[in-house]
Amino acid sequence: MDFRLTEDQRALRAGIRELLAGRFDRDRMRAALDGGGDIGRELWRELGTAGLFALRLPETAGGVGLGLPESVLAFDEIGRALLPGPLAATQLAAGVVKGAAEGEAVVALAEAGRPVGHLAQADALLVLDGDRARLLTGGVLRQVAGEARPVRSLDPGTPLWRVPDLAAYDGEPLPNGARVRREGALLTAAEQLGSAARSLESAVQHAGRREQFGTPIGAFQAVKHLCAGMLVRAETARTAVYAAAVTADPVEIAGAKLLADDAAVGNARDCLQVHGGMGFTWEADVHLHLKRAWLRAGQWLTAADAQEALAADLA
Repeated sequence: MDFRLTEDQRALRAGIRELLAGRFDRDRMRAALDGGGDIGRELWRELGTAGLFALRLPETAGGVGLGLPESVLAFDEIGRALLPGPLAATQLAAGVVKGAAEGEAVVALAEAGRPVGHLAQADALLVLDGDRARLLTGGVLRQVAGEARPVRSLDPGTPLWRVPDLAAYDGEPLPNGARVRREGALLTAAEQLGSAARSLESAVQHAGRREQFGTPIGAFQAVKHLCAGMLVRAETARTAVYAAAVTADPVEIAGAKLLADDAAVGNARDCLQVHGGMGFTWEADVHLHLKRAWLRAGQWLTAADAQEALAADLA
């Protein structure tokens, strides 16, 4: 089995990076945070026009006709850019929710017992309950949103809402709910991977610029070890995520999510150490990667559930 990227896949990854650099640079990312994590409908539509949400829909349905590996490459770039919004849920529901494929609709993710992100902007709600999935839209969604209450969010790019008991609301069942959860977990792992890689880059760049005693701190052994450990985490996670994208194996996806969560959180923490006290300030971006990584680690597939899946396979 060949895991190397094709020329078309490399072009797709470069295109997504170029799109995000031009439409969601650091200034716009900061403006979105200062605005309370607003997704930005104009950008959402541009992502739809670029084919992000319809990436896996067949061409006969107006999609791009690509597969899970290509989506993983795109979400890798999304994680680097700290792009806000329920992107994975919207892509997974693109074939069902009207307007989602074109970027005209936002599909938020809801899991039992957990706050919902971006509920106020959602046009549909993808509800996961174990291996079952359903969509809430229209009046049912408005009722849920009307009864929900905002809660404090660790991540400034993801406003959260505490929702009532979702089991009381009927919705449209989605087939293959277990697959929806697995694929959402893998796309989220890809975002974690991109975040881990960006944290590594930020640490290396800072270590090369920042000087102590007339010497770049990157020359100090302790900093070298931190950066080397970050590289090992990121590349180990990359191998697992890319392999799981090719095989779509549930156990490999569970392992990939575990490794990607560890890489995103661990690299952001070590990047903070390299930056020193300034890493904790609002002006630095590294703490944003850490907060987003913590939030993603609890979405789609938690560490406990992933470990259970791996243990069951070993047994």
